[in-house]
Amino acid sequence: MDPATIIGLVLAFGALFGMMTMEHVGIVSIILPAPMMLVFGTTIGVGLASGTLSDTINSFKSIPGAILAKKSNPVASIDSLVSIAEKARSDGLLALEQEAEGVDDPFLKGALQSVADGTDGDELRELLEEEIQSRTSTLRTSAKFFMSLGGYAPTVGIIGTVVSLTHVLENLSTPDKLGPLIASAFVATLWGLLTANLIWLPLGGRIKRVMELEIARMTLIMEGVLAVQEGTQPRLLGERLRAMVPKSQLPAEGKLVKSKKVSEDVAA
Repeated sequence: MDPATIIGLVLAFGALFGMMTMEHVGIVSIILPAPMMLVFGTTIGVGLASGTLSDTINSFKSIPGAILAKKSNPVASIDSLVSIAEKARSDGLLALEQEAEGVDDPFLKGALQSVADGTDGDELRELLEEEIQSRTSTLRTSAKFFMSLGGYAPTVGIIGTVVSLTHVLENLSTPDKLGPLIASAFVATLWGLLTANLIWLPLGGRIKRVMELEIARMTLIMEGVLAVQEGTQPRLLGERLRAMVPKSQLPAEGKLVKSKKVSEDVAA
């Protein structure tokens, strides 16, 4: 699991509460049920109205998966594909059917089964590209949903402040009440900004990034399987796939050479 989201949110809320403590602002002064109900309820309601009920439900269901998403490991995928290429080169493409039975990844398993079944290369590429789109469509919709909530929340907060200020204007004859009333009026704007920038937008950004990494992973697998089908030499396949991966996600050259040497010693 990549802990970036948890660390980031803890840091963000920690900085907020730290500032409030230094400024001697009581937490109770911003925990007001009315503006919080308005901001959360209206924001989610408007988000629901802009899509479908299933979009909203699936978006909230995607939160745990996005936060607990596994770290991307393209090197492991490349090593697996190179091993598969060696198997296909020595035993033929039909051997990939047996190889697919030991694969945990449904996408790779389906791709290998299609190759073993003799699916045409162009048809297989089209099939896998459509599968990538369908597998990531829920994440794409979820990211869009939370991004939209991040856009609605500040405006909803302003609406809450305007409504509260009308109540303030009704009490101009009691100056001693104006201070607390004005302060509570701006709490709605505060919650609109807080939820947008500390909850909805980070969630949308996280889900979008998880989707991008998943697309990159499946695209890497797709290109690898298609190359195996074409009979690409395993070493060349490994170099070709590594060229598709950002250098920051690859091990240092020294570590790579050492890893290769260890593998060769084990094989010997």
